[in-house]
Amino acid sequence: MMAANIFGQGRRRLTLFYSLIMCVFLIALIFIAHKTLEWSIFSEQARELLDTAGNVAEAQAYFNQHPGLTLEDAGYKSTNDRLFFYVFNQDGRLSNFARASFHIEPFILDVVSNWQAQEGEVSVFGRKNEREQVTRIMMTAKTVVNDDGSVQTVYVGKDVTAMYNGLQKSTYAMVVLGIVALLLATVLGHILSGRAMVPLREAYEKQRQFAADASHELRTPLAVVMASADLLENDPSITSPFLKQVIADVRDEVKKMTRLVSDLLLVARSDNKALKLKLQKFDAAELLSQTARLMQPLADKKHIALDIRNCDAHVIQADEQKIKQLMLILVDNAVKYTPDGGEVHVGFEKAPQGRVRFFVQDTGIGIAKEDQRRIFDRFYRVDKARSREMGGNGLGLSIAQEIVNLHQGSIEVTSTLGKGTRFTVELRTKAKAKTA
Repeated sequence: MMAANIFGQGRRRLTLFYSLIMCVFLIALIFIAHKTLEWSIFSEQARELLDTAGNVAEAQAYFNQHPGLTLEDAGYKSTNDRLFFYVFNQDGRLSNFARASFHIEPFILDVVSNWQAQEGEVSVFGRKNEREQVTRIMMTAKTVVNDDGSVQTVYVGKDVTAMYNGLQKSTYAMVVLGIVALLLATVLGHILSGRAMVPLREAYEKQRQFAADASHELRTPLAVVMASADLLENDPSITSPFLKQVIADVRDEVKKMTRLVSDLLLVARSDNKALKLKLQKFDAAELLSQTARLMQPLADKKHIALDIRNCDAHVIQADEQKIKQLMLILVDNAVKYTPDGGEVHVGFEKAPQGRVRFFVQDTGIGIAKEDQRRIFDRFYRVDKARSREMGGNGLGLSIAQEIVNLHQGSIEVTSTLGKGTRFTVELRTKAKAKTA
């Protein structure tokens, strides 16, 4: 179950990472493509408009010199029915024009009356009509200076609505294609990430099987060594204080190894889904009190006040041995990581119907916020040197979480560095028989 969660989360994260990269790439690509097309349209239309403005200005100057002629006679002839121009005298009177569509002419005249155009400037103007459709016109202006010193302004423009609508549609099409490509990339990323996980999963399975086999095989020799150490310790012929100390040290180390092997075997069985609950009814409050009493000698040795609160009867149906192990892990950690003269409180608090909730709170060293999300990881130790001194192996809280998960419960931690830590466990009053 743990392996499935680890590799499942890893695969989802890789898929999300691939998708985010592809999403950023597609957004950048669509944006660049849109801006490139917009620049291409604008530059080509602006060049055409400037050329037309020059031709109209020259034709208007020639027309001014020969009043009897028309612009066509003066050499100007438009080949585009979307082009238009208006020539205004310096007093604002319209002197010549090639009208635009009557639908957009009011818009054009409004732009002309408010636009402070610079010589050679090309601008695009847009306005929504009554149907919420945007009309766009591109305009430029050119000044004509007559022989008599009078000045005329030629406004030349073009209806570019169709071109910009085409640009908009092409952008929408690229967005749709981008979404399709992103979906395909996500599916492909999920498949590829799954393939990438195959060798990792195989390596993990081999490591897990090795841990299970090694833990199982080590139990017998450790038991033999412990029995031999017990015999030597009780042998009256050994009187040397040095040898007695060596034997005592061997026993202590074998005890630590035995605990580690037992924890590793429990973890391996959990990974192999071999853990099963032996459900029975018992008083969880009595079990917590008993656990606290077991830890009382260690608390007394460190002058720690071990306080039991609100331990009225709380009968639950669960695996008594595993719940006892859970409570022992939490209380043992609280006592170990509380400085001399501190306090440890255990007890029950109000919980929703059908559930029980107990806590273990200390005034110890606390856990930094960045470490709190990792303390349930296997072999993770906040202070490695301190944990080694106290005999910790980094599996206690991981096993505690496994036990809670087996009972479909929850475990939470709240802590302030330097002030203490509180673990809160919530369990069902009637657990269901379930494998890990």
